[in-house]
Amino acid sequence: MKYVLLLVLFLFYSFLPAQTSFLQKQKQYSRVRTAIKEKDSLIKANLKINNIKINELNILILVFKAEDKLEIFAKKKTDTNYNKIKTYSICAKSGILGPKRKQGDLQVPEGFYYINRFNPYSSFYLSLGLNYPNASDKRKSNAKDLGGDIFIHGDCVTIGCMPMTNDKIKEIYLYAVYAKNSGQNKIPVYIFPFKMNDENFKIYTEQYKNDKALIAFWTNLKSGYNQFEKTYRELKFVVDANGNYQF
Repeated sequence: MKYVLLLVLFLFYSFLPAQTSFLQKQKQYSRVRTAIKEKDSLIKANLKINNIKINELNILILVFKAEDKLEIFAKKKTDTNYNKIKTYSICAKSGILGPKRKQGDLQVPEGFYYINRFNPYSSFYLSLGLNYPNASDKRKSNAKDLGGDIFIHGDCVTIGCMPMTNDKIKEIYLYAVYAKNSGQNKIPVYIFPFKMNDENFKIYTEQYKNDKALIAFWTNLKSGYNQFEKTYRELKFVVDANGNYQF
């Protein structure tokens, strides 16, 4: 009787459907299938050059507003240090340098975020949502409504987001899908006003010297920038009571 029971249990569990992976769920959408058809071989070739298998991929995204650039860094999920594997041009912009502090200010946020949404049926082709407003944004702003729905997306139009062409968002979206499918639940996105090396920092802080609060905020961001540039490791930080990042 014991062996009959074991056989029944074996047959029962053998015919249960396998757990659907994140990638399989994404493939239900036509735009994702199109992206895979057009970009899969390119992405895998780039990862191969960097000695990363697609099922062990982790990524980290850097955005530089003044330069209109989005950089993708990648590593094996068992490694510690990232390496830059791709740079894209952001194709449109809104607002000026400086953080987003309220709904309707047209600003692109500045700070340290992560991807918290994948939208394969976006009004802007494909989109990756950020966790704006984060703890720092909430503590730095007195506005009743800080806004939201900040995305990296396609269609090359924007009000406070980071738009790409539809061709390039296919690649960026797939890098993120493959990373999440390999187990990376929070893909970091670090948004800087400009490349914050010492030379640029001197130039921009001189231009905005009358805005002491902005310069203090940028000085705080630069601490994170410097640390990442030194180690190429994901930043570990907390946000203090004043909204400052403590690395």
